[in-house]
Amino acid sequence: MASGNAQSGKEESWLAGLEHTVEGFVSGILPAHKAVAVDSTVSGTIHLKGTLTLRKRLLALDLTDLAGDGIDDLSDVLGGKVSVELVSSTSVDPKTGKGLQSPGLKIANWSEVPDLPVERDIKFDLTFPVAKDFGVVGAIIVHNGHPFEFLLVSFSLALPDQNTVIHFPCNSWVYNTSNKPGRIFFSNQVYLPSQTPAGLVALRAEELKNLRGDGTGVRRVQDRIYDYAVYNDLGNPDYKPSYKRPILGGSEEFPYPRRCRTGRHPTKTVPECESPPPQTVPLWTYVPRDEAFAQYKNDDFLADAIRAGVESLTSKALISLAAAMEIAAAENFQSFEQIFQMYAPKGAIKGLENLQPEGSDNIITHPLEFIHSIFNNPGSPGDPTSVLYPLPGVVEEDKDSWSTNAEFTREFVAGLNPMVITRVTEFPLKSQMDPLQYGDPVSAITAKHVNSQLPDGWDVYKALAANKLFVVDYHDTYITYINRINAQPGVAFYASRTLLFLTSDGTLQVLAIELTLPPSAPGGAKNSRVFLPPDQDSTKNWVWELAKTHVMTNDSAFHQVVNHFTRTHAVVEPIIIATNRQLSALHPINLILQPHFKNTMDINSAARQSLINAGGIIESSFTPGKYCLELGAVVYKLDWRFDEQGLPTDLVKRGMAIPDSSAKHGLRLLLEDYPYAVDGLDLWAAIETWYTDFVDIGYANDAEVVSDVELQNWWTEIRTVGHADKKDAPGWPELNSKKNLVQICVTIAWVASCHHAAVNFGQYQYAGFMPNHPTYMRRLIPEENTADWNELQAHPQKFYFETVSNQTQAITVMTTIQILSNHAFDEEYLGQRNEANWTNDEKILAAFNNYSKNIAAVDDLIKGRNADKTLKNRYSPVQLEYELLRPYSEGGLTGRGVPNSVSI
Repeated sequence: MASGNAQSGKEESWLAGLEHTVEGFVSGILPAHKAVAVDSTVSGTIHLKGTLTLRKRLLALDLTDLAGDGIDDLSDVLGGKVSVELVSSTSVDPKTGKGLQSPGLKIANWSEVPDLPVERDIKFDLTFPVAKDFGVVGAIIVHNGHPFEFLLVSFSLALPDQNTVIHFPCNSWVYNTSNKPGRIFFSNQVYLPSQTPAGLVALRAEELKNLRGDGTGVRRVQDRIYDYAVYNDLGNPDYKPSYKRPILGGSEEFPYPRRCRTGRHPTKTVPECESPPPQTVPLWTYVPRDEAFAQYKNDDFLADAIRAGVESLTSKALISLAAAMEIAAAENFQSFEQIFQMYAPKGAIKGLENLQPEGSDNIITHPLEFIHSIFNNPGSPGDPTSVLYPLPGVVEEDKDSWSTNAEFTREFVAGLNPMVITRVTEFPLKSQMDPLQYGDPVSAITAKHVNSQLPDGWDVYKALAANKLFVVDYHDTYITYINRINAQPGVAFYASRTLLFLTSDGTLQVLAIELTLPPSAPGGAKNSRVFLPPDQDSTKNWVWELAKTHVMTNDSAFHQVVNHFTRTHAVVEPIIIATNRQLSALHPINLILQPHFKNTMDINSAARQSLINAGGIIESSFTPGKYCLELGAVVYKLDWRFDEQGLPTDLVKRGMAIPDSSAKHGLRLLLEDYPYAVDGLDLWAAIETWYTDFVDIGYANDAEVVSDVELQNWWTEIRTVGHADKKDAPGWPELNSKKNLVQICVTIAWVASCHHAAVNFGQYQYAGFMPNHPTYMRRLIPEENTADWNELQAHPQKFYFETVSNQTQAITVMTTIQILSNHAFDEEYLGQRNEANWTNDEKILAAFNNYSKNIAAVDDLIKGRNADKTLKNRYSPVQLEYELLRPYSEGGLTGRGVPNSVSI
């Protein structure tokens, strides 16, 4: 891309200029291309053999540029070359104070490389003549004289002894540098700040300065600047007043983590809010260039979207589902059979994992491969009335058991949101809300209700003392918003509590459901109704089914807004920003954390435009509507602490485990068959061992942690800037020891990998069948002896489908979560590093090899547990194994696999 300046107040278009080219397909592996010849006769010099690996920017799918690479070729012929300089880490130039630099070596034969509409590694051989006393090469500086960018994959340098190779794993886009300094890349040798070789000290500081920017200006696509902003871009008040949304972050009322700053101009009607991106650039908003999706990830999304019948596609492919909202009229389903007609027979849709291209390792993906996947769908591509969805796991083997009480309760410990269930420590249950505003704080569930459901020989207080009572309590989360939510047209919402009993076979029995409406005005009485499960031998009780459905709708909104977006996507983004601003690429903690950040900022930016924005998918398809993200901010305010984001602390907080030095991992689970916790603790231990080993390699003692300036600035910025609204809250560990550094890093890694996997990749398996997890409720449960009650009794199924998500809402959610539940072909899972030569440290590599073996062992453990049919919470009435924390997966829609990062 050309480096021309953007006009003031306007965002540079992603499509500006000629960027992309499409040419004929070329098979085979490209040979390495020679660089400019050098004079090997000069005395006092040695010759270092370099190999530069890159990929051209060729977007075959977008079809927006048929000449971009040709312009680069012409520029190259006219002298606008790509060149590389070597920088010594040990020999310092007294004039500059930086490491000695070799003359720039220009890449020759660029224009002779065949142009391919695929992403393919292209290698250039270079020979650098340098003085014998040049010293150890620790960095390179790359200059791009072409108008457009290229991806610098890696650089390697062979020393004269022919046995030593220095590796530079770059993996970064290099834009035109004609009017700016070249790009700095360091070798894979890491150093604490105090240990930095003299020749790299200035470059280390310079690169961090470049990444921080100055906090001003409109960000352009080629920028690599990381700084912060509040969530002031969710609304669009200039489009319509009803699209005004409160700012999340920076206030006492709505505290929230920070996002990446884009610098777009303010809206006209609400100056404190940021305007949306230009409509000419669908689904593009600034993220630092290296945080953007690789092209093959975009292609995967496009394939999923087309196959799901979405008509409006963009280059980001996490599409705004405005078109999908029109796939069906806002009509109700008429029967369960009508829903099942939307799915293809089991096994009829070929998985994406079978589309992995074969051949040379350096072929990344065939950019039109997605077309082949479309034709594996029995429905007709592009015809939304005939598109068939894959059968979700919850109904794949058994189409009826999803509605059983056993499956209803099992999903609280082995479903897509297993992080809410809490042990009951006092009875009756009580609210923490102001009774003057929200009525009597004591739950309407009484001992009489509970005792009528317990097995013989049990009563509520005996069960309480035996740690056998559990609750899924959404009362206080929603009660303050119910009246506002229900004031929206066509909405009916309760605040729910579900009381559970741990039976002798390790499963959970539902005892009672409480659904509450707050007083209509302060000082009034709340309306709480208690529903008890019917006798097992009775006919279908539709009132009870509706009560369970209201609970699952509470669960759906909390899952999506709190445990999914806020606790993973939103929480991790400011940590990514702080890491890039404060920890040099030379820093060992940067090296170990980077895999946990892949794609997160890009998916978050797309979410702010299509998922969580005003009028977006979440607001349109989930009952809280325009209050969805506000609820996320409220829960963040009241219930988020950094130290409680780690699994062991979270389990203890919820009363699901107690410390026990004799138990595995030092915790005794009070619900032993708790798949999320059992599998999660094994993964937590493996991650903790890896980080402990790594920190022991990098830091000799606690004093080195305390004196590490970059590390201390990093942790301070995460707390005081990235999470500024919680900076004075409890729960922030003091970074004064190796042990605390390990716990901080493990918590970050856990949230980005295991926590996110547990709430994301099961979405389609459990919620792809709408009745199992409706997201929208439109009718309250009627009171007896009313006209609505009589209607329910006379036509229960009709009443049910008038209550839950309609066809438009269900299809929108199904389409979205099908895309979000897919793994990319290049996914990097726990215990894996896809990047070659990411470190040269033998101790680190040995520790990582041990980590990989530990992760593989956990995978085997989980497979063994799932084969044990005495563990009834793992297999379930619907015959769906709990695999969400199995570490590995192939690409596609699998319902398992733990990527390193919040990658989708």
